[in-house]
Amino acid sequence: MKKLFLAFGIIVALLAGLVFLKDQVIRGAFSASVSGLLGAPVRVDGLSWNVLTSSVHISGFRVYNPGGFPDGIMVSIPHIDVIYDRSTIFKEKRHFLLVNIELAEMGLTRVSNGKLNVDALNLVQGKAAPMPLQVDLLTIGIGKIVYKNYHRGVEPDVRVYELNVHKSYKGVPSVQQLLALVMAEPIKATGIKGAQIYGVVMLAGVAVLPVAIAATFIGKDSVSQEIDAPFKRVYAVCLAVSKRMGKVLREDAAQGLVQANINGVNVTLRSTRQGNHTLLKIGARKFMIPKLDIAGGVLYQISQEF
Repeated sequence: MKKLFLAFGIIVALLAGLVFLKDQVIRGAFSASVSGLLGAPVRVDGLSWNVLTSSVHISGFRVYNPGGFPDGIMVSIPHIDVIYDRSTIFKEKRHFLLVNIELAEMGLTRVSNGKLNVDALNLVQGKAAPMPLQVDLLTIGIGKIVYKNYHRGVEPDVRVYELNVHKSYKGVPSVQQLLALVMAEPIKATGIKGAQIYGVVMLAGVAVLPVAIAATFIGKDSVSQEIDAPFKRVYAVCLAVSKRMGKVLREDAAQGLVQANINGVNVTLRSTRQGNHTLLKIGARKFMIPKLDIAGGVLYQISQEF
C-alpha cells in the first residue's frame, strides 16, 4: 500500500512539473513575442493556460521604457484575462471573445527633444508586421498615470493623474491595435496632446461601446459585468438574447434569473441590482465542465444591445 501511495505521489509530482514547465515555456515565448512587437523590454511574472475553460490568465505584465529614455516601467498591468475561441487557437487569425486588462499604472515620459516614450515603440514606427486578430470585447481598467516631462533639464516636471476609469471596445482587428489601445487610452484620458500613437488607434476602426461598463471579471466558471442600465432592462435583454441563441429552460423576472440551453451547454444568467447599475453574471457548464467561451459569447451578444 505504501508503494502504491508513493507511486501515486510521484505521478502527481511529475504531472505538476509538466504543467509548470508548460506555463514557463509559454510565458517566456509570450514575453519575447510582445517585446519584439513593441521594441521594448517586457517581463511577465505568471501565465496560466486552462484548456478546459478556454481561458488564459497573465499576472505581473510590465513593459519597460525603450532605448533612448530613462530607465523605468512604462506600463504595469497586474492582471490580464482572456477567453478565446478554441477552434482558432492554431490558426493565423485567432479569435478572442473577451480580453480584460487592468492597467494599474502607466509611466509616460517626454524627453528634451519632445518625444514621448510610447511614440518610440515599433507599433508606432511601423516596424512590426501586422498580426491579425479578432477581439469581440476588450475592456481596459485605467488606474494612474505618472507623466514625467524632461523639457527643462535633468529634473523632470512630474504630474500624476488618478483616473480610475474603465473603457470598453469591440471589434479589435490586430495585435498591434490592441497594444495601441492599451497605450493610447490612458494618455487620451489625461488630455495630453501630440502623441503619434493616437494615429495608430484611429486607423484601427475600433468601435467604442456606448454602455458604461465598470469592469469585466473572469472567474473559474463564469463571467460577470457591471452594466450602466436598469435591472429590468438588463433582465429583458438577457431573456431575449437567450431565446435568440438557444432554448430558455427557466425564467424568473423577480430574481433576475434566466436558465437556457445554448449550443448544448447549460447557461445561467443572473442579474442583480447594484444601485443605478446592474451586475450580470453568466455561468456555462457542460457535464460539470466550465465553458467560459460560451459564457463569454453570450455576454458579448448581450453587450451589443446597450
